Amino acid sequence: MIADEVKNFVVHCKRIQPQSQEEIKRFFEGVVSFPYDNELLLQAYLFLNIERIFPFCCELLLFEKSPIADYTDLGKCDFVYLSSLGNIFLIETKFIDTEATGATERKRRNKHRNKVFEQVITLKSRFSEYWNIKLEQLECAVFTTDSEVAWRGTGVNVVTKSISMDKLKYWRRNYRTELTSEPARSWGATALGGSTDL
Repeated sequence: MIADEVKNFVVHCKRIQPQSQEEIKRFFEGVVSFPYDNELLLQAYLFLNIERIFPFCCELLLFEKSPIADYTDLGKCDFVYLSSLGNIFLIETKFIDTEATGATERKRRNKHRNKVFEQVITLKSRFSEYWNIKLEQLECAVFTTDSEVAWRGTGVNVVTKSISMDKLKYWRRNYRTELTSEPARSWGATALGGSTDL
């Protein structure tokens, strides 16, 4: 059973991001087909494989929007899903370059690891306060290209999942092949209210 506070939030989401799941799918397929940045590619992989990675996620409510009304200064959340249990599931993604070497790159990776956890934990807290949703009705996760984040979720109630950079590249090549065998479809980033410069 979905609590009234969660229902109110779902209504809000449909108002500020009314696109259908199929429209959002086509947007992410466009990300795979063209040379977008690595972060968007990671997000495309997550969305197009969500049933396998987070099987309890049943409906995407928001993508790259602030879940706290229109207060973008409080932070955008990469993905907000409604779960099969009627809870809200927040997911932050982070493309972390695990192939770069050197002390500077190690520091950068560690900074990114810390930041992605800080973001999702802070969003969960602010989300609960703003929408008056109980913390037990809010779940959060991080999805990255770095398997080293796995242990960091222990003790802070954050689900951690990852895919290696090699596997992400391999998946992109295969998925692009599948897409090119289908009838061509015209699609731009503007379908999600963004710029075609994504």
